[in-house]
Amino acid sequence: MYRLLSPSLGRGLLRAAGRRCRACSAHLLPGPAGGRAPEVGVPAPRVAPRGGGPGLLPLLAALAWFSRPAAAEEEEERQGAGGAAAEGAADEAEAEIIQLLKRAKLSIMKDEPEEAELILHDALRLAYQSDNRKAITYTYDLMANLAFIRGQLENAEKLFKATMSYLLGGGMQQEDNAIIEISLKLASIYAAQNRQEFALAGYEFCISTLEEKIEREKELAEDILSVEEKASTHLLLGMCLDTYARYLLFSKQPSQAQRMYEKALQISEEMLGERHPQTIVLMSDLATTLDAQGRFDEACVYVQKASDLARQIEHPELHMLLSNLAAILMHRGSGD
Repeated sequence: MYRLLSPSLGRGLLRAAGRRCRACSAHLLPGPAGGRAPEVGVPAPRVAPRGGGPGLLPLLAALAWFSRPAAAEEEEERQGAGGAAAEGAADEAEAEIIQLLKRAKLSIMKDEPEEAELILHDALRLAYQSDNRKAITYTYDLMANLAFIRGQLENAEKLFKATMSYLLGGGMQQEDNAIIEISLKLASIYAAQNRQEFALAGYEFCISTLEEKIEREKELAEDILSVEEKASTHLLLGMCLDTYARYLLFSKQPSQAQRMYEKALQISEEMLGERHPQTIVLMSDLATTLDAQGRFDEACVYVQKASDLARQIEHPELHMLLSNLAAILMHRGSGD
């Protein structure tokens, strides 16, 4: 599976989220052979709109679905820029692109988005000059994720669309997990911009496409489709359900959010296990939707279990889970 956003980078982007950056001058992306690429400017940083939509938190919170062992991350890093490094046949330009991408990722991890942006522009220019489509696509995606985290939503939208265009132009199918992942990010951007019709269409497209894909592929033999590939699709569906549920809860539709959370929780328990941090968070989130409907006893069952498991594994968000437990217990006690 062509994974656009590696788990290690995802966590780095999460650490960078919320950091205000100094204004930077606009840049124009290079085009093929020194020409001009699509008109995608890099505006001064903006924070996501407040009050107009659910913001970026639904998708950021869902990135935890794809946490994996370090060995898997290292393997994915070796496949950067379209797998050129792993093939051992990278020419001088490809080797330089790979080094630039590594430097950009390091800058993101260090919360230096402006430096990362400049490095990525250099990588993209070199990728165009060497006509390396996979490197172009990979770099566009990194730039899009960086803009996304910095709240530069219009620019992120253009960059994600450019990434998708390159992937589809290279023969990737619309149902491929990489396309669904980008579609999910676009839906979250539309939600943050209060473009509700586009957001709903995006979330529903992602979920329905993955559900149909899973149903169609469930009987395929392992020599045709590996267990790992099937698991990735299930996890991506869980992430989509989680993100959509958060959007619905923000939109004051708790009963619909509850149904999405129930499906996401089932997937997480089956694929990751009951004690996985993401599963525990989903239990607490499901409790929140029940609490919002006045179903306090049911909410207490889920949030109490989530809190107990969080203590056992020393969950990094234990304080938030305990806070949710306290709030739900208070609501039940007051009958509010």
